[in-house]
Amino acid sequence: MKEQDKSGNVIDWEVLSRLFKIIMPYKGRFLYLCFLTVAVALLGPVRPHLIQVALDKHVATGDYQGLVNMTLLIVALLVIQSLVMYSHTYMSGWLGQYLIRDIRVKLYQHLLSLRLKFFDRTPIGRLVTRNVSDIETLAEVFSQGVAAMLADILQLIVILTIMLLTNWKLTLVSLSTLPVILLSTYLFKEKIKSAFNSVRNAVAQLNSFVQEHITGMNIVQIFNKEEREYQKFVKINEKHRNANLRSVLYYSIYFPVAEVIAASGTGLLVWYGAQQVVNEEITVGVMVSFIMYLSMFFRPIRMIGDRFNTLQLGIVSASRIFKLLDSSDNIPNEGTYTTTHIVGNVEFKHVSFAYNEPDYVLKNISLNIEAGQTVALVGATGAGKSSTINLLSRFYDIQSGEITVDGRRIEKYELKNLRSHIGVVLQDVFLFTDSIRNNITLGNPNITDEKILEAAELVGALPFINRMENGLDYKLTERGSNLSVGQRQLISFIRTLVYDPKIIVLDEATSSVDSETELLIQQAIAKMMKGRTAIVIAHRLSTIQHADQIVVLEKGRIVEQGTHDELLEKEGGHYRLLHQMQYKETL
Repeated sequence: MKEQDKSGNVIDWEVLSRLFKIIMPYKGRFLYLCFLTVAVALLGPVRPHLIQVALDKHVATGDYQGLVNMTLLIVALLVIQSLVMYSHTYMSGWLGQYLIRDIRVKLYQHLLSLRLKFFDRTPIGRLVTRNVSDIETLAEVFSQGVAAMLADILQLIVILTIMLLTNWKLTLVSLSTLPVILLSTYLFKEKIKSAFNSVRNAVAQLNSFVQEHITGMNIVQIFNKEEREYQKFVKINEKHRNANLRSVLYYSIYFPVAEVIAASGTGLLVWYGAQQVVNEEITVGVMVSFIMYLSMFFRPIRMIGDRFNTLQLGIVSASRIFKLLDSSDNIPNEGTYTTTHIVGNVEFKHVSFAYNEPDYVLKNISLNIEAGQTVALVGATGAGKSSTINLLSRFYDIQSGEITVDGRRIEKYELKNLRSHIGVVLQDVFLFTDSIRNNITLGNPNITDEKILEAAELVGALPFINRMENGLDYKLTERGSNLSVGQRQLISFIRTLVYDPKIIVLDEATSSVDSETELLIQQAIAKMMKGRTAIVIAHRLSTIQHADQIVVLEKGRIVEQGTHDELLEKEGGHYRLLHQMQYKETL
């Protein structure tokens, strides 16, 4: 689903107020930035006034020493003004970077707390955009938006006040072109806002397309779709180019037009002011100062439309970030019970579950697994096998019934404590771009190399680890692509073993490996399961023949339950049918 970026015509003050609440930990620096903003606004108009005084009181009277003193004063003012502007720019940027750091950390922490259901329905590209691009846009609100706009507006007020107090007639003539430049600025603001939105939408499409197609490059090449996907990319890229060219066009029109309008105002000022100088109604110093004031006055007006769009787009990004932060689809962690040891009894009592109601994938499931037992779940694709084990670790929460571990509802356990006792080995192994060691320990400093090597030897992975350059320090590429499928699976077994869980879940853990590796893993699994409760999902029925219980699922219900031999004896039974289909060539 495409998400359009829209910005309204009015600033969202609620979002702006939330942004200012985030500033509170940096209140002292923010107040210092406000002080610098006022200083920038006040110091700028002082220089034209000093030049006016120098011309009228020292140049006109031939006061050389007075002129030297005034020149030194102006130079000192320029130095102070430069330092203040440097401090203002640096402080606004510093504040912006620290704020987006805090927001990004808070957002990522929030993402870690969300249910898997949230990630099932939310595109990864959108979440990456929120955590990276939107937050970068938000940084511009502080570095180029709010502080800069406030400084510009204050400076406009100060300049206008000085001009009116000095000569109101000359002020009205000087600013006679102001309505025209305000109108052009408004039109530019609206046009550039539309262009920016188009650019952002094009960037989002471009990012999503590139991410998806690089990830699925093997499918593209397998089906010889390189040319077709290339043409699709070209079209999306053209949209991105055209959107950027629109913004370039508006900038190339607006700024020359604004310059001409500002120059027209200066021309009117010179024409009218020269007459007043000749008539001795004003001095040359006043005339020169007004030219400088006018230049300083029109500069922020020319920029204010651009700054307003920066502010508005930043607020739009902030609203999307806050919307994500406000999402309540997180995992309830109200349980307080923790334990360092569990026995391993697991029971499902009349459990019903749906990813999206009312489409239930599990319907009134009841299953008792005693500590140390091995239970196998079998059934056709979509029968509910993986859903059953996902519920045990509370990756999803059930709609009705209850699941207990050692007689205690899993909701009563503190979530991290519950999951620390359950080891899960999935069919689709995910490995990070890091060393073999860090992929096994996942950063846990309590797991020693001795423990890793012991687990590696148990699952038969030690020979291939030792063959790798640097052994445990061998660097894996993205998703462990420089290892074979079997080697990746062995790494996942080691990762589970070093955490020494009391309950082990194997979800198609050997379906992706060759027969030789499968035999190796099966031997390791037999050792690993000793003294542990094991729940195994397997399509290869040969791997579960020695399970204490085999549970057959069909359309979310338990249709059969028993040992391998018991289920084979059932004439017309579901398990027997599955067995015959899988081994028909040998029967």
